[in-house]
Amino acid sequence: MSDAQPQAKPRSRLRSLGRFLLIFIAGCVALVGLLMIFENRFVFFPAPASEDWHEPPEQFEKHDVELALVDGTIVHAWWLPKAGAKLALLYAHGNGGNLSHRMRSYALLQQELNVSILAFDYPGYGKSTGSPSESGCYDAGDEAFNWLVTEGRVSPQRVILFGESLGGAIATELAARQPCRALVLFSAFTSAPAVGKEIYPFLPLESMMRNRFDNLSKIVKLKCPVFIAHGDADRMIRPHHAQKLFDAAPAPKRLYWIPGADHNDDMTAGMAAALREFLREHPMDKGSTP
Repeated sequence: MSDAQPQAKPRSRLRSLGRFLLIFIAGCVALVGLLMIFENRFVFFPAPASEDWHEPPEQFEKHDVELALVDGTIVHAWWLPKAGAKLALLYAHGNGGNLSHRMRSYALLQQELNVSILAFDYPGYGKSTGSPSESGCYDAGDEAFNWLVTEGRVSPQRVILFGESLGGAIATELAARQPCRALVLFSAFTSAPAVGKEIYPFLPLESMMRNRFDNLSKIVKLKCPVFIAHGDADRMIRPHHAQKLFDAAPAPKRLYWIPGADHNDDMTAGMAAALREFLREHPMDKGSTP
């Protein structure tokens, strides 16, 4: 009896440790399962027009455009033409809100670059139908680009592809497949799983996330000028994302740091002016300037 009693406590501790490990593993599996089921809710934050919508000031000429996707989804866009503009800018916004929330950016870009702008929403955003997804965002970008070069009558070589945050993935995807004047990435990331890993380092998001938005693998294929702007104080998409994208992008390229800017800060006049100079330094052909 005296020999058996000392062994009881170690066995009890092993059983307790085993139960703890089982509960921990079950909890991790449940968490991973929930993240997979609700992944889109962690990636997309759409604001329907019924909840939050802002019409542009009267001094802006604005035309509503409807883009039909192959699955029947109707994507809403704004065409903001500017008299005398030689270039057009296709604006792909970030993962929150809707296209009506970027009026300050449109105004600044028109003022500094003398461009007409086509801004489009993604499925489930603003006045668009459907639900957001990675493929749906790409499809919306394709239809917006097609409208610009057909209905808008803008040659692809005069289209600037502008991507803000998540919109950088849509703009990069287009630039990898379509001729364009330039690609502009504002507060963009290398890939969605890379961002997720930084937020949840204890989860295997690089292997489990369905939404990839992999800019880093696509930017190496580009044949257009690339302008990358990023806040040097960005706490959501850390500045090293911009540096990695810049390092991978082919020339001509420029990386512009916005001093003191966090992720959701507006574009600055300094950034727009730097973009204007970059386009002038790299014209479409000899003797042409934006």
